[in-house]
Amino acid sequence: MTRVRYGARTEREIAATRTASARLPGVWSTGVVAVWETDPDAVAAVLPPPLKPAARPLVRVTISKVELPGYPLGAGSFAVAAAHGETDGWYPLVMPMSHERALTGGREVFGEPKKLGEVTVERDGLVVRAALARHGIAFVEVRGAVSGPLPLPEPARRTDFYFKCLPAVDGHGFDGDPVLVHCVRHEKVRRLERITGDVVLRESMYDPVADLPVRDLLEITVGEKTSDQHGRAVERVDPHALLPYLHQRYDDPLQVLDAPPEGSA
Repeated sequence: MTRVRYGARTEREIAATRTASARLPGVWSTGVVAVWETDPDAVAAVLPPPLKPAARPLVRVTISKVELPGYPLGAGSFAVAAAHGETDGWYPLVMPMSHERALTGGREVFGEPKKLGEVTVERDGLVVRAALARHGIAFVEVRGAVSGPLPLPEPARRTDFYFKCLPAVDGHGFDGDPVLVHCVRHEKVRRLERITGDVVLRESMYDPVADLPVRDLLEITVGEKTSDQHGRAVERVDPHALLPYLHQRYDDPLQVLDAPPEGSA
């Protein structure tokens, strides 16, 4: 009988998938990073408990082009500085990705707030432009000119905070308690340059990052880096405290309640 492809995989096939994932080669990305100080009240407003504001109200935008084997990937993140207990890190509000493949593991395994979008990183001589766009709106644009090289930083560790959750079938709360995830990345940089330029935040009802304005632009850089990623579920969180923030990851919060007519595909 011809194999039924939706049937169960063998233990050998499952083990092979895990082995292949564990042996992915180091992938280098070219990315633009902008960091600025924003309104502290705005940062506090977007942080679900138990996260708290960090010492400074910082925003960090990363816009990267990743040369994955077989196809290029555009990846972005708009995050605010946050703290969980003694751990300092970043809480991403939106993470546009140019391919669906990059969404699946991030959202389902780690709880990352990833959405399909357009990610642009362009360089023409010294002129650099990077942007995150969705629904025809470039809601973040970083532009400027390279003004000189920067010393390479030592390999560094960075923590991102995510909430992994599953909206309830009946539309009320969650199926199971949400989980706070610490995602730790070890980053290495092989090229880094300073950019003199600016950051433009455009109004978008789908990605309202303009609510975290640029009060003091601290730095813009362009460089090449590679990193690994390891996640850990650190604690279950109060579902009632998280629920008011769930809309951050959907264009329309009501879409999680959409259901096709019975019997339809």
